[in-house]
Parts: sequence; C-alpha cells; structure tokens
Amino acid sequence: MSTAINALINFIEKSPTAFHAVASCAEILEEKGYVRLFEGDEWKLEAGKGYYLTRNQSSVIAFRIPEKKPHNFLITASHTDSPMFKVKNEALSPAFEQYARLNVEPYGGTIFSTWLDRPLSLAGRVIVSQGDKIEARLIDFERDLLVIPNVAIHMKRDINSGCAYNPAIDLLPLLSQDAKTDFAEFLANEARCKKEELLGYDLYVYNRTSATRIGMNGEFFSAPRIDNLMCAFGTLQGFINSKNDHSVNLFYSADNEETGSTTKQGAGSVFLSDVIDRICESFGIDRKRALASSMLVSADNAHAKHPNHPELGDAKNAPHLNGGVVIKNNAAQKYTTDGISASIFGKICAYADVPTQQYANRSDMPGGSTLGSIATTLTPMMSIDIGMAQLAMHSAYETAGADDIDHLIHAITAFYNTELTVLGDGQYCLQFSKGKGARKNV
Repeated sequence: MSTAINALINFIEKSPTAFHAVASCAEILEEKGYVRLFEGDEWKLEAGKGYYLTRNQSSVIAFRIPEKKPHNFLITASHTDSPMFKVKNEALSPAFEQYARLNVEPYGGTIFSTWLDRPLSLAGRVIVSQGDKIEARLIDFERDLLVIPNVAIHMKRDINSGCAYNPAIDLLPLLSQDAKTDFAEFLANEARCKKEELLGYDLYVYNRTSATRIGMNGEFFSAPRIDNLMCAFGTLQGFINSKNDHSVNLFYSADNEETGSTTKQGAGSVFLSDVIDRICESFGIDRKRALASSMLVSADNAHAKHPNHPELGDAKNAPHLNGGVVIKNNAAQKYTTDGISASIFGKICAYADVPTQQYANRSDMPGGSTLGSIATTLTPMMSIDIGMAQLAMHSAYETAGADDIDHLIHAITAFYNTELTVLGDGQYCLQFSKGKGARKNV
C-alpha cells in the first residue's frame, strides 16, 4: 500500500490554484534548506547548495549544484495549473434582483457538467496597495461558498441525453441572495485590507470536495486537480530525495500548460532557459555542451483505459491505474518520447524496480500536447514524456491509483541519481548509484 498518498492528498488540498501550488512547493523546499532567489537580484551561487525561485508566483524552479563542476542538467517539468473557472474583473452578474452570481469564464478545457451541484469556493491572489508599495497576497476562502445549480429534469427532460452547457449562461456560480452585494468589500474583508487598498485580483473558482481513498482496499483515490498536481508533487519529492555529484538536478513546474504555455511564466517562456544560462555563467559551464548531454522528463498525467469505455483507448497502448509510470508516445512528437529517451528512462525505471506502461492515442483520435515539446524548443536536449494513469482527466473530480505516486517518486529519484554521459550521437552511458557511492554501468 502507498506510503506517499496521504502526503499527496495534503499537497492537493493546500493547492487550490497554481499560486498556492507554488507556495506549497516553496514550503517543502525551504524545509529542506533551499535558498530563495529573485530574478532581479545578482546571484552568487555556491557549489553544494540548493536554490529555488518563482515567477509570477505561479511557476517555480529549484536546482541543486553538486560539489564538483557539473557537466549536464537532469530536469523534470510538470505544471501547476488545472482547468477551472476564472473570475472576471467585473465580478458580479445579478439575476432578476434576487441573486448575485459570479461572472466567470472557463480556464482550460474542463468537463463542464462535473462542476454543477457541488460545493465550490474562491482562491487566488489579491493585489493590495500598501502606501508606496504594491503587494500580491494569496487568498483562499476555505469554505463552501458557491454552487452552480443544474436545471431540474422536469424543466429539461433531455438533460440525460447529452446537455450542451453554455458557459455564459449555465455555469455562473451562485454567491448570494443580495443582488447588490459589494464584492470588493467582501473580498477586502477576506484579504484583511481596506476596500480602497484593493487594486485587483486573479481569482479562481475551485472544487471544495475533499480528496478520498476509494475501492475495496483503498487502491484508488479521487480528488480535484490530480492533473497535474500528482506529477508536480511526485517530481518534487524525487528531486529532494536525490543526490548527484555530476549533474545539476533541476525541478521545474510551470503555469498555464492548460491554456498553451505561451505566457511569461509558461513552458513556452524563457524562464527555464534563463535559469540554465545563469547557472552556466556562474560556474563556467559551456551551455551548448551541457544541454547536449542533458535530459528532461516532462511529467503530465496520462489517460487510463476506461473501465466503461475500453474502445476509446488504443488496443495495445492503454495503461491502467496502479500499473506504474506511463511512457507517452506520439508520432507527431506532441510527446517528445523517442526510442532513445524511452530506452534510457526504461533502464532507469528497471534499475529502481518501477513498472512502466505505454500510452498512445487511438490512431483516429488526436490527443493533446504537454510541456516537453514546448520547453525543449528553447532548451534543446533529450526528452521523454511520462505521466501517471488516471480517469476523468479535466473533470472537477478525478481518479487515479493510490500506489502510483510511489512509483513516480521512486522513478524520479532514480532519474536524478543517475549519471548520464552522452558519448556521441546515439551513444550513451548510464551509471547508477549503488551502495556507498559506487556506480553501476549500463
């Protein structure tokens, strides 16, 4: 039975938005002695130490410098955001002078029906004026605050025949019976500031339903935001559990993957590239040579074979819950996995006794893309896309295997512990930690 599932559930509960997910990561890193950096400061990095920094409060990078001069980077990339609803600047939408609703728009490709008739709340950040300073504060109402009510079946007899929800009409959350609610005052009270000090906000509606273990033996778990907080947490745990004397180990979790990554803090930005540059400059590392010997593991969850609809998966490449790390493949390289990266990562997992599975879309059903192919455009290196199998991806409440978080942590720990050497184009050497610093060649 899993030893890490309770910690994962706690991480998800504390992370209702990307801002909170980054704060949760920062808390874990600081407990482990990582020093916070700021992009606008001069960096004075020291060998043997670990550092982290954030961008926009919603993306985070952490790295550890070995005592010896490193020759490459070992990187994992995940994402902090999940599909939900964002509150518009003019937040209230009164309904016939009886109700106050929130004016929201979808963020990412969520399954609309899963958000109805369940307790919801608000979280994000507020921007506050403090004299001559402006401060962004995280906020979470942490109580059942909202609901999006369905139309009764008596009024919509075809509701079970496939209902098309209009986000501008059907999906506005009910907030209050006071149509003249002062939302700014309401928000300022929660943020512990004066209404006139409130300058703006980035607020999201999130699912309040608690995570839980399910199944006869607790073999599954259900929770909001499993995609992709499961991978963010698992790769972070593998990162802090590892040690490498030859490589810069780097953990990266980016915002806005669900909307294409093309933001200043997304995987399509120069955030990762800039950090790699500054590390190389600090230690006299040749960036191009280092990247040529580096590897990135893009970790974003994968579709499990559905128990009620097995026909929707590829007949031979459809993983199952609790089956281990999923290696994701796509001919068009929407997933960056190729024969070399799959073989190398497969060797690492085999050494760590972690089972692996294969995923590919049905050939007549195009799938989405993720961080790997975007991030490696600016930081070219060998890359693989992996994930953990789950059901109901992009639902307000998803399901995954309780044992798979341990599989992910063990695999990523082994990845970060590996000494990877590129001998030439198509030639590689792996050395694994074994015993007291001894290494095993593969």
